[in-house]
Amino acid sequence: MGQQPSKSPEEPQSTRGLSRGMSIIAWVLLLGMMTSFFQGKLDDRSNPNRTVNSTRGEDGRTEVVLQRNRMGHYVANGTINGVGVTFLLDTGATGVAISPELAQRAGAPRGKAIVTRTANGNAQGFLTQLKSVQLGAIEQNNVPAQIAPGLATAEVLLGMSFLKHLEMVQQGDTLTLRQ
Repeated sequence: MGQQPSKSPEEPQSTRGLSRGMSIIAWVLLLGMMTSFFQGKLDDRSNPNRTVNSTRGEDGRTEVVLQRNRMGHYVANGTINGVGVTFLLDTGATGVAISPELAQRAGAPRGKAIVTRTANGNAQGFLTQLKSVQLGAIEQNNVPAQIAPGLATAEVLLGMSFLKHLEMVQQGDTLTLRQ
């Protein structure tokens, strides 16, 4: 009589299920970490100035140096009336333009109705006054602005009512603002 190979006991069903569950959890965690990592990289490309660095120049003036994003725009984080925002610097805009939602969060009162000319034609807006607009260590108070109901971007257009008080020097892919 020949000897039969000994059979190893089969893995219990509960162990196989646990093993499969742990594999799924590991894959989900790996995908989550990769998504987070690459989302951070994409955010850095669209807003390389999420942390705005400020310095004092040799003449004692406050300086903020911004990096251009991959689309050629200067985008940076800041605050309006203490509320965190993302600015899109727009030297072609007369003033600062904010959405109605931001106006409400920042406590910016809706003033007189106005009609403005935009690249998309005429649009209705409302005048307002911002108590504080801050970009890095550069802060200005009582900045004229407008609430733009049709603003189709999450960014605040940081126009000339803020920028005209600053010296701006663009060199290569950097923009230096001095107060």
